[in-house]
Amino acid sequence: MHGPDAPDDPLAALLTPEGQALLAELREHDPADELALATRLRRTHPAELVSAALGQARLRQRAAAKFGADAARMYFTPDGVEQATRTAVAAHRAARFAALGVDRVADLCCGIGGDAVALARAGIAVLAVDRDPAAAAAARANATALGVAGRVEVRCAEVGDVDISGYDAVFVDPARRVRGRGRVFDPEAYSPPLSWAVEVAGRVSHGALKVAPGIPHEAVPEAAEAEWVSDAGDVKEAVLWFGAASGAVSPGRRRATLLPGGATLVGRGLPDPPPGPVGRYLYEPDGAVIRAHLVAEVAAQAGGRLLDPTIAYVTSDDLVRTPYATAYEITDTLPFNVKKLRALLRERGVGSVTVKKRGSAVEPEELRRKLKLTGPAAVSCTVFLTRVAGAPTVLLGRPAPAT
Repeated sequence: MHGPDAPDDPLAALLTPEGQALLAELREHDPADELALATRLRRTHPAELVSAALGQARLRQRAAAKFGADAARMYFTPDGVEQATRTAVAAHRAARFAALGVDRVADLCCGIGGDAVALARAGIAVLAVDRDPAAAAAARANATALGVAGRVEVRCAEVGDVDISGYDAVFVDPARRVRGRGRVFDPEAYSPPLSWAVEVAGRVSHGALKVAPGIPHEAVPEAAEAEWVSDAGDVKEAVLWFGAASGAVSPGRRRATLLPGGATLVGRGLPDPPPGPVGRYLYEPDGAVIRAHLVAEVAAQAGGRLLDPTIAYVTSDDLVRTPYATAYEITDTLPFNVKKLRALLRERGVGSVTVKKRGSAVEPEELRRKLKLTGPAAVSCTVFLTRVAGAPTVLLGRPAPAT
């Protein structure tokens, strides 16, 4: 293992004045010109330093989608870019910790420090721990680069060896990928396993454990509140919360939080409504709502019913605005038949379609090819491939008008 000051440590070299100057020069570089750029830079800089700087510049460009403007100042490892929490999600979690009155958090399996930075920005003191020396070095550099080093202590250690007795909360983000095997879906195959993280959370006042959003509900511990989080419509993670503070965390509760707006839907244990006929409006619940099994709550808000007992589409005769679902106005309902659908779309002069599906084996791209639309692209509609009362069905519609 190389120490942080080893001359062949790529990150240490990038933190030198020469390394910083190189990174600044590469901030806006075009990857298509990388070969010529590398050749030019190697005339005046060590080849190893140029390679490290180019690699970091590539990682920063990839990380911009997660970290926004911060990415240009941060340091990454290849795994860190893939596994780190995006800024909006980390900030939401940090705000929840702050609302619980937490002062000191042990961030176990901290990776490159995205969550540690968000916690520190929320005014919380953080002990960030990771066993990977490269990740720990990146976390330390990121805390410094983003101005929160005074509230973040980084240790390279096995998380099981760390004394957390002086902390009032823990956050655990176990590895859910295994080299050579890809994603791990069994929570007990996480590194460290979910059972260990639950036990650690029980030692302090509050705990949050990040898990895959596809975690089976039966695998959620009874003592946990489970929160599914989406950002701009994409489900990003699930978090198991432990501890109680004036009802802010409730064992057995399920919630869906939608970012960037921050709307939170809390489960009330409602039964699924009975299915019924297609109404004037169709509601497509956010993915976090579906993962949290809260479609019934959306149906109750919309005064709606399900299209099919097994499909997460809600329909109603009235338009009700809710942040937890996208509403569409339905214009046509017909049994699934490509020829009839093609004829109807051509009759309407439709030139482009957005295809959505739930409960259908048809692939959207395959359907688009078969439709062979000839109308102007500006004339569009949304095509839903689904089931109604068990029967393959096509619904045509458009986004519901703004009120």
